[in-house]
Amino acid sequence: MTDIFDSLRTRISQIAITKRTGRIVELTGSTLRVSGLSQGTSLGDRVIIHSTGPAIGGEVLRLSKEGITVLPDGAGEGLAIDDIVEFAGRAEIAPDNSWIGRIIDPFGHPIDGRPLLPGACARALRAAPPPPATRRTLGARLETGTAVFNTLLPLVRGQRIGLFAGSGVGKSSLLGKFARGVDADIVVIALVGERGRELREFTERVLGAQGMARAVVVTATSDQSPLVRRRCMWTAMAVAEHFRDQGLHVLLLADSITRFAEAHREVALAAGEQGNLRGFPPSTSHTIMSLAERAGPGTEGGGDITAVFTVLVAGSDMDEPVADILRGVLDGHVVMDRAIAERGRFPAIDLLRSVSRSLPDAANKAENALISEARRLLGAYERAEMMIQAGLYTSGSDPTIDAAIKVWAALDAFLAEDEPAGIDVSFKRLEACLALARK
Repeated sequence: MTDIFDSLRTRISQIAITKRTGRIVELTGSTLRVSGLSQGTSLGDRVIIHSTGPAIGGEVLRLSKEGITVLPDGAGEGLAIDDIVEFAGRAEIAPDNSWIGRIIDPFGHPIDGRPLLPGACARALRAAPPPPATRRTLGARLETGTAVFNTLLPLVRGQRIGLFAGSGVGKSSLLGKFARGVDADIVVIALVGERGRELREFTERVLGAQGMARAVVVTATSDQSPLVRRRCMWTAMAVAEHFRDQGLHVLLLADSITRFAEAHREVALAAGEQGNLRGFPPSTSHTIMSLAERAGPGTEGGGDITAVFTVLVAGSDMDEPVADILRGVLDGHVVMDRAIAERGRFPAIDLLRSVSRSLPDAANKAENALISEARRLLGAYERAEMMIQAGLYTSGSDPTIDAAIKVWAALDAFLAEDEPAGIDVSFKRLEACLALARK
């Protein structure tokens, strides 16, 4: 009951007796200039625009003595000179433990039809990461519920990995497996720019009751403004930090960094930046890296945020700006390949192009030997695959290729296996596959 009353006190304390207001003095394209709110207003603050239609929100992009420049959340149709603009507060969110099992928007409002109270303490959306000198190193290997991540691409506590995939290759299904199977206390899921119909499908079919029981889902659909879509990722990170600071292990599933970066591009261009990084403004790099740095190991006595950031790569272009920026600050990357998906193997992970930087420390000597052997044989098969499929390879020409042919089908099936029984069982299954090469 104490938590409920704390939330109520917080909600009551946010009720303002007086309101600071200004008026629209200029409408230019997608932005508007407001007079009367320059004093006490900061970049990133929220405002509410009152016009003849429904009120809409907005964010402060520029400040001057003459006024502030605001980017509205919605379309500017219906706005007029002298419309009232109300100051709505700082860019903050107040997460609460009661949010577990709920679906919320980037402002902390429920969208699942049930009431929701804010927490007692507001957090900045763009908080600083833990001090680097006091952060712990990566922790123990995690049970993931999937054979490939239990063995060949281990995930450890506090690790940040990127999931690089095109559309329609099983990315959402893999995130659902992580949400249900990774050993974590809380799962925070950010769905940025998704199609509206996919939210219910993801929560009910992909996550299911098992996944939602320990999850907080933060979502902004594709039809919402870039301000809201960008805020979605920051809100999810702030929610993850709320639970991390209680000493809990949080799994953050962020889908996707590409849509987050695209939303930031729209906002930055409206603020006057130039798109000179293959269409992205210079601030994109810092925005992505500062977000990623907030995840990872916490300080002594605190919790950790293990993060999976997805990146949409068109045409498997791993060198496009968003993929290139994010890959440089992560502790591993996983590439999903459309060709593998098209032949029916899921998750469609291209193991040879994927790397977990938790190795070799995340495995013992015997396990590392199995991982190295599996990669060596899969690499040998890939190099000779065209000859093998064309019937041009003669058995006995190369012992390594002969061994690769014997184990390829078993290893390919192993990469598609779920393994709820644990990491040790996964390695025994891998060892059994590799034993075929010695027969």
